[in-house]
Amino acid sequence: MAPTHDVIIIGAGAAGLMCAMTAGQRGLRVLVIEHANKVGKKILMSGGGRCNFTNTGAGPANYLSANPHFCKSALARYTPADFIELVERHRIAYHEKELGQLFCDVSSKLIVKMLLDECLAAHVRIETQCSVERVQAVDGGFRIATSHGAFAAPSLVVATGGLSIPSMGATGFGYELARQFGHAVLPTRAGLVPLTLSGKHQERLHDLSGVAVPVEARCGKQAFRNFMLVTHRGVSGPAILQISSYWQPGDDLRLDLLPGQDALAWLKEQQAQRPAAELKTVLSDALPRRFAQRLCEVWLPNRPMRQFNEPQLRELAGVLGAWPLVASGTEGYRTAEVTLGGVDTDGLSSSTMMSRLVPGLFFIGEVVDVTGWLGGYNFQWAWASGHAAGMAV
Repeated sequence: MAPTHDVIIIGAGAAGLMCAMTAGQRGLRVLVIEHANKVGKKILMSGGGRCNFTNTGAGPANYLSANPHFCKSALARYTPADFIELVERHRIAYHEKELGQLFCDVSSKLIVKMLLDECLAAHVRIETQCSVERVQAVDGGFRIATSHGAFAAPSLVVATGGLSIPSMGATGFGYELARQFGHAVLPTRAGLVPLTLSGKHQERLHDLSGVAVPVEARCGKQAFRNFMLVTHRGVSGPAILQISSYWQPGDDLRLDLLPGQDALAWLKEQQAQRPAAELKTVLSDALPRRFAQRLCEVWLPNRPMRQFNEPQLRELAGVLGAWPLVASGTEGYRTAEVTLGGVDTDGLSSSTMMSRLVPGLFFIGEVVDVTGWLGGYNFQWAWASGHAAGMAV
C-alpha cells in the first residue's frame, strides 16, 4: 500500500499536537489519529481549566526516570522560553502562580486552539473518534488499520499518553504497541496522586476533611514544601501529590509541620513568652486550630507550656518536625495526574525519540518513562519530546 502520509501520529494530546505542528511546518504530510471525540482533553482539564502549560524552571532534576539523563537533550532543545514565545505570539494572556508555574489568565481552551491553529496552518490532518484496530510494520514504514479506513506512512509516532484518568479515555494502548515492536515497558504506577489512609490512621483525621496544613513532606532523600489537604479518604494537596511520585507502600513518610522553622527553638520561645498557655493553644497559632487540637488529642500531651522540661520539649519538637504519616496506598489512576514508568528509554534515542529497534517508530510524552513534578513540568516534557520527534520524522 502506497504511503498516504509522511508521518502518522497516534494521540492528539499535548505531545502529539506539538509533534504534528512541528513536522507539518517542515512541509511533511501529517495525519493525527485520536480515539476520543475531541483533541487535548487533558490540556482542557489541567490547572482547573486554566492549564499550567509550563514551568520556567523546568530542568532534568524535575523528572523521574530509570535513566535520569534521558530527558536532558529534548529539554535543552525546546525550552520553556520557546513555548512562552509561542503563547505570546498567539496573544494568550498568562500569569505566574507560584514556583515558576505559568497559567492561562482565561482558559486552557486557548492553548488547544493555539495548537490546532498551528496544525491548520501546517496542513495537518486530524481524525477524531478514530480507533486504531491494527498496526503493522511493512516495507517502507507502517500500515495502520482504523475505524476510518487504512493509512500508511514511513514514520509512526506513538503519543498515546499513560493510564492516568481513564474517565478521559486513557488506556494502555501505547504500551501494547511498544511491546508489539519489541520494546521493554517498565512497571507503571499512579503519580501525582492523593494518598489514602486506613484503619486508625484514617479515623484520626477523616473528620478534618478540608483542612489545609503547610508542611514539608519527606520520603527518602526527596522533600517538597507546600500544602497538605486532609480528605475523607486520606491526604492530598500539592506537597502530598509531589511526594506521592517518590513514595511506595511501606516507605517511611514524614511531615515537618513547622516547615522552615527550628521546632525546638520555637517551642522554647513560646514557653518563655506564654508559660501559662496550653500546648494546643500555642500550636493553634502556627497550625489550623482543629488540626492543632487533634495533634494534642492523639500524638502530643496537652498541658501548660511551663510544665514541659527540656527533654519533653525535644520530644515535642521531634514529632512536629517529623510527624509520621502512615499511608496505605494511593487513589490510583482514577485521580492521578500522571503515570510513572512506561516505555523503557534504553530503547529510544534521547535526541530524536526514535526507536533503536524499529526505524521510523517514535514514542513521545507520557507513554515514555519520563515523569515530571507537579507544576507544568509534564507539559514541558510533552512539548520538548513532541518537538524533538517532529524535527526528526
